[in-house]
Amino acid sequence: LAKVLNTFDLTLLGIGSTLGVGIYVLAGSVALDTAGPAVCLSFMVAAIASAFAAMSYAEFGARVPKAGSAYIYTYVTVGEFIAFVIGWNLILEYLIATASVARAFSANLDALTNYTMSAAFLETFPLHSDALSPYVDFFCMAITLALAVLLALGVRSSAIFTNIFTFVNITIVIFVIIGGSINADPKNWRIPAEEVPEGYGKGGFFPYGFSGVMAGAAKCFFAFVGFDSIASTGEEAKNAKKSIPFSINLTLLIVFFAYFGVSTVITLMWPYYLQDPNIPLVYAFEQIGWDIAAKTISYGSLFGLAASLLGAMIPLPRVIYAIAKDGLMFRFLAKINPRFQTPVIATAVSGVMAAILGAIFDLNSLVDMMSIGTLLAYTLVAVSVLILRY
Repeated sequence: LAKVLNTFDLTLLGIGSTLGVGIYVLAGSVALDTAGPAVCLSFMVAAIASAFAAMSYAEFGARVPKAGSAYIYTYVTVGEFIAFVIGWNLILEYLIATASVARAFSANLDALTNYTMSAAFLETFPLHSDALSPYVDFFCMAITLALAVLLALGVRSSAIFTNIFTFVNITIVIFVIIGGSINADPKNWRIPAEEVPEGYGKGGFFPYGFSGVMAGAAKCFFAFVGFDSIASTGEEAKNAKKSIPFSINLTLLIVFFAYFGVSTVITLMWPYYLQDPNIPLVYAFEQIGWDIAAKTISYGSLFGLAASLLGAMIPLPRVIYAIAKDGLMFRFLAKINPRFQTPVIATAVSGVMAAILGAIFDLNSLVDMMSIGTLLAYTLVAVSVLILRY
């Protein structure tokens, strides 16, 4: 694979992969019914847990600078069978991550166009099944296939797009934190119990108690999933031994400050029990009368989700390529295009599979399937560090 990525590219790839659905959805939904204003502490606990996983990845990223992420790390320490299992687990995780972010992108664009897209698809291509989405989402399919083509043309071109999208995303986050700070009201962290509607805790900073903070941390943990995409591009890093550990830790630090800042200002701006679980940032700014800001955040979220989508898609063909190269999958999937220096067949196969998944499943069922794969991958990488050391 072509060694074209520097530390800056890797850091923006990590931020792009991680700072997506979590910033635009999770902060409000966890504040609403799980942690209240203490959602900022939930993000802190989740960040600490992620930091331990990130250090394990950083160590392996420096020792084994190869494509394949957790698959290659378990292969060199535990052996072929466990690596084969975790490899398929990673394929499932990245497939579902790609499909779910594409679905979220489609839903956001649909909301901006006053739900005309979903209405047209529901009328033309309905799916009459409880297990599937209400309709075939052709836009979700189209955006996934288009980005798969971009990836096949080379990681350098897709890194440029990721850098632009991520830069816009970070600008929106800074705008939200500054705008939210201007409209912050400390009273929203001291709401008395008698003013809180039934079913929304006891008011104050810890309306759901310490257990609510920890339950929120479990949900927030998956907002930090994505830094492992940096490890999967180890073979394309110019100086993997230095840039991978540095960019993994820098990514987590920047992402933590973004989540902590946004979750703090959103609960200071608007009472936690009145948050919108689907579009909390847009809703909060609309309620305080900043309609232009709300519109800007709506459009900015599309850039954030586009960066997340590219970040989820980049590791998938590289894991398939690594497994196929070792002979644990069809070897033709490891074929590298001499002109673009990318695994074109693996990229095409993964793009088509993710496009089909995103078109026929809805967001909730996709996210539920993803969680177990991520947790297993992180656990095995941590175990591999112990085996390597002791």
